[in-house]
Amino acid sequence: MKTNIGALLLTLVSALSCVPGQTTHTQAPPATKTARATPVGVGETAPDFTLEDQRGRKVTLSEARAKGPVVLVFYRGYW
Repeated sequence: MKTNIGALLLTLVSALSCVPGQTTHTQAPPATKTARATPVGVGETAPDFTLEDQRGRKVTLSEARAKGPVVLVFYRGYW
């Protein structure tokens, strides 16, 4: 009898651990309209932009160009 109760409790705990907890659904803020980007052709100069690097420092394309040639690589990832 004790074995059956132990197996029942183990089954019940395993089954309940698969049930997701209470989730709260939040609405995303309304999308804002953005200007449509025009692609840059091969050999054309890219427009200036500023991004943050992995350390949170701002990097501007024009500043990088001033130091020497710049190669932009957009790695989409494979995951």
